[in-house]
Amino acid sequence: MTDAIRLSPQALAEACAKSMWDDDNATRHLDMQLLVVAPGAATVAMTITETMTNGHGTCHGGYVFTLADSAFAFACNTYNQRTVAQHCSMTYIAPAFRGDRLTATAREVSRRGRGGIYDIRITNQEGEHVAEFRGHSRTVKGTHLAEQI
Repeated sequence: MTDAIRLSPQALAEACAKSMWDDDNATRHLDMQLLVVAPGAATVAMTITETMTNGHGTCHGGYVFTLADSAFAFACNTYNQRTVAQHCSMTYIAPAFRGDRLTATAREVSRRGRGGIYDIRITNQEGEHVAEFRGHSRTVKGTHLAEQI
């Protein structure tokens, strides 16, 4: 029997997120904040710094993608099964600028067998739609929480 079986779905999602957060150097290095986690959902935020801007004076798209990918990762790993990205796509709608606070809100669209689909909406501090990300997940071997005997 695993610890996960004894936890409510919300407590399981929070425990999985904590386990992932502790080992997620990229997300922490970019000063992202995990604001919300729930089964199949997560919200992650980040402030755009000068080092994240490109030659156009806007946020480099790779940072917006990374923010969305982090929200995706936390959302699809809420069931105590290690899950990775199988395919992702991003549509950029509006630019982000230095000082903008971007928020990526991930929600589960479908989860069947080993695969899942997640939509992530990225907005700025004014609530303006900056980008849309769709991620396809795939579960792999392993869990986030240790088993109890």
